Amino acid sequence: MAFLTCEHLSIGYEDREVLKDVSFVVNPGDYVSILGENGAGKSTLMKTVLHLIKPLSGEIELGDGLRADEIGYLPQQTFVQKDFPASVWEIVLSGCQARKGFHPFYTAADKKAAETNLKKMHMSEYKDSCYRELSGGQQQRVLLARALCATEKLLVLDEPVSGLDPLTTKQLYKLIAELNASGVTIIMISHDLAASLEYSSHILYIGDGIFFGTTEEFEDSEKGKRFIGRKGEKKDANLK
Repeated sequence: MAFLTCEHLSIGYEDREVLKDVSFVVNPGDYVSILGENGAGKSTLMKTVLHLIKPLSGEIELGDGLRADEIGYLPQQTFVQKDFPASVWEIVLSGCQARKGFHPFYTAADKKAAETNLKKMHMSEYKDSCYRELSGGQQQRVLLARALCATEKLLVLDEPVSGLDPLTTKQLYKLIAELNASGVTIIMISHDLAASLEYSSHILYIGDGIFFGTTEEFEDSEKGKRFIGRKGEKKDANLK
């Protein structure tokens, strides 16, 4: 059974429609990349799926035992968040709050989860460091560890490599791929076409229409060929 099923979603703010008739399915173990031009509505779609924004119409259904509080979310960072004066340990441990309900104190299991996820992200040695003193890539690893404290099932990532240098970007993609290989389902908004085609099992494209299917189906589709062609043209133009 699917973790997430979205049928005929129309999304936006109040009476302003951003996207209409979006349908897709995310199964356990999938790695779904959401592609499209800037301003196409990718982040709005994810906020709707996460129930941060109400859909204008359509259905969003969770299944296979997945609860809303078992979805880990890594939004795009703001400048204020990057300068947050807390320790790495405090930030990672706070990821356990979503599933704690009315229990205000962290348990031994919560602390064990935080330690485990810091280790997965190769950030254990920075446990007592101040978050704002870390590099951009280190901060993203900390936030991934925090998101993993909320879930072992589904991670939603909004352009997690934005602003990172090429080497750090490659390392972060490798970590995300390792998480997926270990059984964590990934939904990622991305502006990185090459990485999306390399790592994703499925593509949700939002642009001149909607496409959802396997990565291979996207590459063979007319929408996929046009989008890949446009991105290739832009890349070539930047090299001249």
